[in-house]
Order: sequence, then structure tokens, then C-alpha cells
Amino acid sequence: MGEYRNPVPSVDIILQKGSEILLVKRKNEPFKDHLALPGGFVNEAESVESAAMREAFEEISLDIEPIDILGVYSDPKRDPRKHVLTVVFVGTILKGMPNPRDDSSEIEWVRLDDIQKKNLAFDHKQILSDYMEWRRAGGTFWSSKHRT
Repeated sequence: MGEYRNPVPSVDIILQKGSEILLVKRKNEPFKDHLALPGGFVNEAESVESAAMREAFEEISLDIEPIDILGVYSDPKRDPRKHVLTVVFVGTILKGMPNPRDDSSEIEWVRLDDIQKKNLAFDHKQILSDYMEWRRAGGTFWSSKHRT
């Protein structure tokens, strides 16, 4: 049998406190030194929910609980390394103090109103724009969803 060339699954997590979103400064390429949502790749035999909880702990030292799914983003060009699709969770912090580890060099709480002014990695600016709409009106999102 031929080898399959499937997209690689990942997760991203939106954590909000007051009017601010937790972002990390990326330690590695691609998008080194850009701000990004915490997240990472799903391991074999791991659910996306478990991956979100594991990545939050590994990357920002927080125990979190996924409470909703914002959407799925699968544009083949969203990651310059390869075709990576992400399930974006909205989460809540259960315990811990944010502390950068693993792939992140800094933690930054950014006001939602300032997100569009920031230089974000991947398609995270679109994801956070969708999140603001989701908070206002609900619904779920995906890469090619028609936006008015």
C-alpha cells in the first residue's frame, strides 16, 4: 500500500481573563518571536481534548479544561511546514500560574481590543477575530466559512 499524506492534527487554546487573552511568544520557527495561542500537535492515541490539556500544561504550566470548541481551521497553507489542521478550544484555567515552558519564551496577556494590532503567528489573528464574533453571536467556525 502507498503511504498516505494526511494533514497533521493540532490544537490551539483560547484562555481569557477579564478582557485579555493569553498568548505566548514562540521560541522556534516558524514565526519565531511572534505571539501565538498556546497549543501543539496531537499525539497518537490521544484525543484532541487531552492534547489541549497536555499542551497547556507543557507550554504554559496551567491545568485547563476545554469548555467549548470555537472551530476547526484546516487551510493547507496555515502552517508553512506542512498541512496542519487545528481544533481550537475555548478553555478555562483550573489552576496554576502561567509560566512559559517548552516552545514558548514569554507569556503575554493581550487585550482583545489590541489583538488586530499585534503580529500573530499562523492564522491566529483570524481565529481570535472569529472568537470575538463567537462571544457576541455564538456559532462555530472553520477555515473557509463565509464571513460577511
